[in-house]
Amino acid sequence: MCGIVGYVGTKQATPILIDALKRLEYRGYDSAGLAILTDNVISVCKTEGKIADLETKLPDMIGTCGIGHTRWATQGAPTTINAHPHVSGNIAVVHNGIIENYQELYDWLKAEGYEFVSETDTEVLAHLAHKFYKGDLIKAVIEGLKKVKGSYAAAYLCSDSETVVAARKESPLVAGVGKGENFIASDVTALLKNTRDVVYMQDFEIVQLTGEGMQFFDFDGNLIQKKTETIEWNIEAAEKSGYPHFMLKEIHEQVTSIHDTLLGRISELSGDVILGEVTLSIDEIKNLERIVIIACGTSYNAGLLGRYLFESLAGIHTDVEISSEFRYANPVVSGSTLVIAISQSGETADTIAATREAKIYGCHTLAITNVVGTTLSREVENIVYTRAGPEIGVAATKTFTSQLIALYLLSIYFARKRKKMDVDRSKRLLVSMKQLPGMIQQILNNKEFIQKQAKRFSNARDYFFLGRSLNFP
Repeated sequence: MCGIVGYVGTKQATPILIDALKRLEYRGYDSAGLAILTDNVISVCKTEGKIADLETKLPDMIGTCGIGHTRWATQGAPTTINAHPHVSGNIAVVHNGIIENYQELYDWLKAEGYEFVSETDTEVLAHLAHKFYKGDLIKAVIEGLKKVKGSYAAAYLCSDSETVVAARKESPLVAGVGKGENFIASDVTALLKNTRDVVYMQDFEIVQLTGEGMQFFDFDGNLIQKKTETIEWNIEAAEKSGYPHFMLKEIHEQVTSIHDTLLGRISELSGDVILGEVTLSIDEIKNLERIVIIACGTSYNAGLLGRYLFESLAGIHTDVEISSEFRYANPVVSGSTLVIAISQSGETADTIAATREAKIYGCHTLAITNVVGTTLSREVENIVYTRAGPEIGVAATKTFTSQLIALYLLSIYFARKRKKMDVDRSKRLLVSMKQLPGMIQQILNNKEFIQKQAKRFSNARDYFFLGRSLNFP
């Protein structure tokens, strides 16, 4: 996931879409692509790397209707084949979000004769729309998305008409209203050069864009009325969603980032944690004698909390080491040791080197990271992606709290496998975790009180913090 753009009008779509994608570059991405409709034929160009790399590859894509995407990998490595758009027959799609029941849909579509060429969950959306398409793209999108569990902002292009259809659930999407042209984007920043009149979409809403106008529908196919708003921010402010700086924006994004870290990983009915990329067997988990967490900076602080969780919930002796020191400490580790490497970027040199050292000793290895396809993710046997999205601010905010959530999930996962936690307690913990985004939102809503207290204590010379157990780190 990262950036979605779409255009329908009378102008050439390619330069408009490229410019819109460039306005989303600040969000971070690892690949980019376009799909343009020309004489009832969809042309696709995509590449790993930057938008500048895409521009060097672009053929003469003539057409006044198209969609574009910048990708931040969450499933499948950052490669050209995994970049969006994805195509099935006469339909192309770009998508932000996470498809929870991807494997179930993949198996069903394979049985129906569909071939998959990428590692991404997005490809199922293209095949679903194609399967249900009978000349009406709106109906095909609705029928396809009714089978999907998870989050999505998705934009579709069909070769049969100069129309863009887009749908939203738990991932932002905004339509831009022009004169003889209309737009769709995942972020208002992408629209401001062309229009300041926008319509914010809500969950389970679908929009159909043509050059003449736009119509909104619910998931029963009923027309709905939406309010057009005028954006007063400048482009710089829009990049920060109206916040004065990225750090404050990302503090508020914790509501979404924690939701995404949890998405598809908890079952309140069974009390189980689902971690598909943790491949340790039950016997290997039961036989773990020690966990060593290696990390640097803020990730090290997350690891300090992880120690309490693994020891108190899963009953596994845990140590936390600064990555640079682990390499020179002659660690007492073995095949019954799990080394957990935490790195937001997945490219922290000391953490990668320490992970390689752990492998020499025969340890099991697991990474907690935010970025797919990085050096660290390729070094380890097991992985938990935090899915926090790119972080622009220097001080870690949402990436840190998502690391904590990943550690909670992992500790409950181990506790259940080792029979250290009964189902009732696991269910209670998972229900509480699912409530976290709402609880964080309540705190953030208390803005005036927080500002008042911050001002009250802003001139203090020193601060002294007290805490014990989980609150000590």
